[in-house]
Amino acid sequence: MTKKPKYWTEAKRYLSKKDKVMGKLIKSYKSPSEVVLTSRKDVFFSLCKSIIGQQISVAAANSVFLKFKKTCKGKINPKVISKLTNTQLRKCGLSRQKILGIKSLSKQMIDKSFNPKLIAKMNDEEAIEYLSQLRQIGRWSAEMILLFTFNRPNIWPIQDIGLLRAISKNYNKKYLPPEKFVNLLNKRFTPFCSVATWYLWRSIDPEPIQY
Repeated sequence: MTKKPKYWTEAKRYLSKKDKVMGKLIKSYKSPSEVVLTSRKDVFFSLCKSIIGQQISVAAANSVFLKFKKTCKGKINPKVISKLTNTQLRKCGLSRQKILGIKSLSKQMIDKSFNPKLIAKMNDEEAIEYLSQLRQIGRWSAEMILLFTFNRPNIWPIQDIGLLRAISKNYNKKYLPPEKFVNLLNKRFTPFCSVATWYLWRSIDPEPIQY
């Protein structure tokens, strides 16, 4: 893990001034050993974790990922994955589609038809489109990669159930919160939507989310 993003302190000040609710949340999770958004800087690892976690609970995803990591002998990289059989991956608890997604990702990383280094030169939408070309990676997964792996400052993942639940809870809105209100918050929190998202997640989950 790396240190918190350079923009974090500035973002907290900005968001606290812009929104009273967000200001209270930021104060609530302030401590000497404040846990914030960090990154492994390992795109392949994060993409594998994202694929594994799709459409299952956090607990189930963690269980499957631990088995996956053990099968890889702790070395989660394209060359290791490419040598694993479908049967080995199935025993980890992976579905056929997820196996195909992880195998396809490994192949594209090895033959360099997918090059994560290009993402640094792309804006958020270009990066989301590029990542979404990968098998089993849609917009939500791409946004999680930009947020957690690349630490982009202004990601607002409106397809994320946790974010929508947190908005409903903290702003006294019905679930699902009105699209107009979600868009209003997006404008209010820009250019630090990623930080706002992280604090909203913390308000409903005591464990900081990582990918």
